[in-house]
Order: sequence, then C-alpha cells, then structure tokens
Amino acid sequence: MGTQMRSVVKHGKLSSNTHALIGAGNMGGALLNGWLSEQGKGALQAHEILVIDPSPGQAAKRALQLGVKFSARLTKGSASGLKMCLLAIKPQSFGEIGPRLAAALPKDTLVVSIMAGINLHTLSQIFTDRPIVRAMPNLPAAYGAGITAYVGNECVTPEHLASAELRLKAGGKVVRLESEREIDMVTAVSGSGPGYVFYMTEALAAAGEKLGLSSQLASELARQTVIGSGVVLSRSSDSAEALRKSVTSPAGTTEAALDVIMDKDGLAKIMRAAVKAAYNRSRDLGKS
Repeated sequence: MGTQMRSVVKHGKLSSNTHALIGAGNMGGALLNGWLSEQGKGALQAHEILVIDPSPGQAAKRALQLGVKFSARLTKGSASGLKMCLLAIKPQSFGEIGPRLAAALPKDTLVVSIMAGINLHTLSQIFTDRPIVRAMPNLPAAYGAGITAYVGNECVTPEHLASAELRLKAGGKVVRLESEREIDMVTAVSGSGPGYVFYMTEALAAAGEKLGLSSQLASELARQTVIGSGVVLSRSSDSAEALRKSVTSPAGTTEAALDVIMDKDGLAKIMRAAVKAAYNRSRDLGKS
C-alpha cells in the first residue's frame, strides 16, 4: 500500500455531519455515487462521507479517487461526531462486523440498514437503544431508478426519518411503511420484482425465437420492449391497467395474446403464487 493509500485509510477527525457507509459493494457504491451527485440544500460533501470496508483493496482506491474518507475499521475514539451509519454489507457478515461497529458508534448515531433478512429486533439487540431504520431497496436503486421502503424503530424521531429518507433517495423513489411486517411484503413485490421482470423478458425472447427469429434479434426486441414499457410507466400518469387497455385493440393481436395470459390459470394466478412464495421465504429468513 503506497503513501497515498495509507493517508486515505487514516480518515482523521470527523465532522459533526459525517455519514459512514459500511460496505461499498454494488448497492453501497451506488448510494455513494448518489450522495456525491446530490445538489442543493442538505447535499453531502465528499469530506463528510466515510467509507468503512474491512477489505481495503478497490474500495480504498475508489474512495481516494472520489475524495471521500476511508478506513478499514471504526474505533470508538475515531467515531465521535458520526451522524449516520448506513449498513450495506452482506447479511452473513453482520454477525462479525455488527458488534464491533456497535462498540464504536456514538449513542446518538442513526443506524440505517439495507441488509436483507436482518430485522429491527436483531439490529436493536446489537445497537441497543440507538435510533434504527430498516430499509429494503431493489436492484434498480443501484442505477438511481429503484424504490426503497423503510421503517424505523421506537427510538427514531421525525428528524431521523427525514435524514434517512434523504440519503436513501440517492437510489430512487422512497416510501415509508406503517410497520415492519410490511417489509416482507415489499420484498416479495419490489425487492424480488426485478427478477420476475427479467424472467418475463427471457421468456418473451424465447417465444420469439421459437417463432423463427434469430436469438439475437428476439433478445433485442424483448429487452427493448420491456425497457420502453418501463419508460411509458414512468412518464404516464395512467395506471398499468389503463395503459394495457390503450394498446389492446378489439379483436387485435394484443387481445389474442392477452386472452391467453389473462386466462383464469394464467399470469395473475402464477404471479400471486410467486409473490406469496417470496413473502413466505422472506419471513423465514427474518426468523433465522
């Protein structure tokens, strides 16, 4: 590790508005990019961001390039002034990292977790009486086009929730939940949802290929159709149902296809079963 790298690992004194990001992988790195691209009131400056990653490597190099602070670990004496700590590590790493982090964090630091399957009860056992927010983003949040649902424990104030929402908006739209039990429902719909859409795209391409299109052309047609439809959904104020009806001419090709898809044993039934399976699995993970 060179001189420059050593200097970034020693993060120095923290300001009172420092936000720590624990883990700078795909989702953590995306939020970091979002924080740095924010403009206007409340936007974070590079020196107000501290990336913590136990494996310096690429994370440290990237921190150096972006101008943010970096450390392989957080110690009690070096964490004073930390306003927020966002956990973006793999859930299986929490058992090792969580207790050490809790020992170092000031008592008033807001803890925000985007770890799947780690509930507020478990987080509170480690972080005791600190304000904690649990959030569930989805894959498009890594591109600033996702949706993140969040809920806080009994220690959070309206100011804590506003701060968490502001930082989570770096990944796209943010919605607040009434209770933590809704997290498993969110996971089944939006958390796992991109996988459903990707498979539908895959199936649509395979159907086109079965008709006689080349694999490359069928894939391109299916992919861009899903992308374009997403743009329409994002820009139109109409419901998905209204948009579906607007492209379905009586006795036309779309209607012929939808008669199959909307059969009583069609997509709606399959989707209900799929979402329920994801919901049940999310609940099981939360209990483990």
